[in-house]
Amino acid sequence: MDISFSSNKRKQYIEDMKDSSLDLLIIGGGVTGAGILLDATTRGMKAGVLEMQDFAGGTSSRSTKLVHGGLRYLKQFEVGLVAEVGKERAIVYENAPHVTTPEWMLLPFYKEGTFGKFSTSIGLKVYDFLAGVKRNERRSMLTKEETMNREPLLKSKDLLGGGYYVEYKTDDARLTLEIMKEAAARGGKAVNYIKVVDFIYDQSGKLLGVKAEDTITGETHEIYAKKIVNAAGPWVDQLRDIDKSKKGKRIHHTKGIHLVIDQERFPLHQAVYFDTPDGRMVFAIPRDGKTYVGTTDTDYKGDLKNPRITHDDVNYVINAINFMFPEVKMTETDIESSWSGLRPLIHEEGKDPSEISRKDEVFFSPSGLITIAGGKLTGYRKMAEKVADIVAGQLEKEIGIKYDTSNTKHLVLSGGNVGGSSHYPEFIREKTAEGLNLGLSQEDAEQLAKKYGSNVDRLFEIIRDGKKEAELNDLPVNVYATLVYAMDEEMATTPADYFIRRTSAMYFDIAYVRQWKEKAIAFMAKHLNWTPEQTKEHTEELERQMSYSTQAV
Repeated sequence: MDISFSSNKRKQYIEDMKDSSLDLLIIGGGVTGAGILLDATTRGMKAGVLEMQDFAGGTSSRSTKLVHGGLRYLKQFEVGLVAEVGKERAIVYENAPHVTTPEWMLLPFYKEGTFGKFSTSIGLKVYDFLAGVKRNERRSMLTKEETMNREPLLKSKDLLGGGYYVEYKTDDARLTLEIMKEAAARGGKAVNYIKVVDFIYDQSGKLLGVKAEDTITGETHEIYAKKIVNAAGPWVDQLRDIDKSKKGKRIHHTKGIHLVIDQERFPLHQAVYFDTPDGRMVFAIPRDGKTYVGTTDTDYKGDLKNPRITHDDVNYVINAINFMFPEVKMTETDIESSWSGLRPLIHEEGKDPSEISRKDEVFFSPSGLITIAGGKLTGYRKMAEKVADIVAGQLEKEIGIKYDTSNTKHLVLSGGNVGGSSHYPEFIREKTAEGLNLGLSQEDAEQLAKKYGSNVDRLFEIIRDGKKEAELNDLPVNVYATLVYAMDEEMATTPADYFIRRTSAMYFDIAYVRQWKEKAIAFMAKHLNWTPEQTKEHTEELERQMSYSTQAV
């Protein structure tokens, strides 16, 4: 079986979907769509995903990048949600230790703050219990002095102490990709940059398939499937409109932004979850030499593809930073990059954005379209299981085939074969040593091992075989290897795919983007046989995304 996942084979994958008698077609290649593809494929269904942008191009690359246990949902008494996502994060960690890392989080509490000493202590204890937190990761309570020692930049006035507990940091886009690649390796089909523009029905109005436009080539395709799931995130209502089934509940979009500041300017020692002046809570998290802070939560009604960051958004986050870390004296000019994403929540009348439930829900259309909406990054696997259960149940009833039950709970994702989370540090040491033997620097070798996990062997192979080609293209071997791997194994189709979702450089290393964009574009153009027009178009799109990312500066 061909298990590559290459941009050069997009056309072949589309033809495969057209030629297959698909059991399930999923619209939307975010983390939910990827999860459904993996779950369905491992049960024995023939399944495919169509994504109109890049995989994880919407909400799934623009989150707070935490697979978190949902502590704040305790405030809304969503006990079931806390219990479920808390347990799920441990599963995600074990199945993909290379994209999920435990991160100790400091929750300072102040006189007149959102959390008091008692409520913090009880809240975290309940959280530990509901989330099934491991013994060595259970919360502890800190004195004022201990809290200041952990994070000297904190405001000391009125500080009473802090709670200390574990969250899990992730690379949301790469997590989505690893799920999608695992599904592809098991026979699932997935293609990016193909937009569903219409549905195909039989005479009685039952859904048979979709009409989809390949936005790279301009070709239109008809793809048929026994069942169709709408997992399009912020766009689910647009598809329900096409299906003429948008009745009852609808999607409520809220926007969240994050600002990225260099650690030299904001030398945060450790992750902090803190009060804002208006009583909300935001995160400040150190990552890769940067500190990122977010998020806002405001109603949104604009362009779903590129939600813009406003001055009000920026001022809100900067005021929050200066409120909690007064010595930092942050200004707009300190911002290196930023991102903005949408939460597709299920509308609840009369509720503020922050109060709307993050629960997921499934809608059924008379045509047979199944829509999954709402939900959290952390809960992607359970959402996928729920949808695949529904599809399997319907198919059994209609065509008499009984599919396996879900087996993704202990299914290691692509890149996750590192011997489990306990062996991961040793794995990194071993692979870093291998990288050094290939002539890489300690930093570059370690970075590749951490980003790609057990798939780093393929990158090392590319480096071994491609030193001459890297030289010819005036690229360092590590940059060359990540580009080749992104195109041949991760379906990176544009420079924005590479710089934003395959490497996160647009957010956490904007200097890397500026340094390598021209040579990377030239190399991709050659590798993917772009026309001069396509090269120009992709270059302009990258520049546009850079301007969005740095617009807050």
